[in-house]
Amino acid sequence: MTNVEKLLAKLVSFPVLGGQSNLSILDWIKEYIESYGVETHLVPNEDQTKASLHCRIGPAVDGGVILSGHMDVVPVEGQDWTTDPFLLTDKGDGKLYGRGSCDMKGFLACCLAALPKMVEADLKKPIYFAFSYDEEIGCLAAPELAQHINTHYSETPKYAIIGEPSMMEPIIGQKGIYIMETYVNGSAGHSSRIKQEVSAIHEAMRLILWLEQKMDGLIKAKRLDDRFHPPHSTIHIGLVEGGIAPNVIADKAKFYWDLRTIPKDNMDDIIAEFEAYCRERETELRNIYPGFSIENVENHPPVPHLDTQIDDEVVELIKRLSGNSEWTTVSYAAEAGQFANEGFQSAICGPGSIAQAHRANEFISKDQLAQGEEMMYRLIEELEGAE
Repeated sequence: MTNVEKLLAKLVSFPVLGGQSNLSILDWIKEYIESYGVETHLVPNEDQTKASLHCRIGPAVDGGVILSGHMDVVPVEGQDWTTDPFLLTDKGDGKLYGRGSCDMKGFLACCLAALPKMVEADLKKPIYFAFSYDEEIGCLAAPELAQHINTHYSETPKYAIIGEPSMMEPIIGQKGIYIMETYVNGSAGHSSRIKQEVSAIHEAMRLILWLEQKMDGLIKAKRLDDRFHPPHSTIHIGLVEGGIAPNVIADKAKFYWDLRTIPKDNMDDIIAEFEAYCRERETELRNIYPGFSIENVENHPPVPHLDTQIDDEVVELIKRLSGNSEWTTVSYAAEAGQFANEGFQSAICGPGSIAQAHRANEFISKDQLAQGEEMMYRLIEELEGAE
């Protein structure tokens, strides 16, 4: 087992899910980094049960590179694993199995494996580690982490590489995402009185139809960005609940939905339009039932899009580091847009395939892990020669 594989095995052994305390894995990473004489800094949550970590390797000068990843993973409950998900398993097929092996402890292992050479190198520009918590439940910690890096150091980093699994292909754009919960309160009654009562289900369906028509309207208006697939903002309803029987008018209904926006569409504007429609429905239907209401609740804070341009310097940097001359975009959420919002030129690039993330028998290939480690050594060479 190579050193990077040993480090990955250790990281996988911490069953820290999004939303849980991450102090176990955090303390181990902190001790490992500090064993090489590197000072670490923590960005804790309010009750001190979780924290992000950042550190600098190299000189305190402008123009450094942030390597960012998250320490938490998604649950395994209900999935059909054939191995212990928190024991890195080598089946002899060139793959390493375990929860988080791909998303994204493989990248963290690459960072940590390269740390000794980073410390020994004559870096002209610094390298920063930025490891967050609770990414898997809404990218919750990254904004504060990125802001803390911006204000803590006397110098200013220039680039941020977020190591989400991309098969080492540079990703320069991601859609923004906002997940909402909508609750409809109507009036219960006999189903024969549907025109004398207000069905929460019927009204929920009208709201859902409005959302679908909003998405279609954006497409019709040619609000498109061909870098993405699909090339438009999407609105999807993933959960609907309501009612107790077919002959009882439902007084309660709810649905959860997500909004994924291309950079040219404004998330807040779409939400505001929907809120305005909800208020219209309340005004109209309170003539029938005064207690009718619609409440929209944020499921988790919005995650901003990433809109790095192909002529931004970070794109050429990542092409050199990854050895991959192509670039792409993705429709899933990541922390890259949050780092970009802090002024860092940001892109996504890391070992492993997103197709393996969040599923049973998650794995990273040994070849991808080796390529991720090689990217670290190329970064060292790049910054040793920086002016």
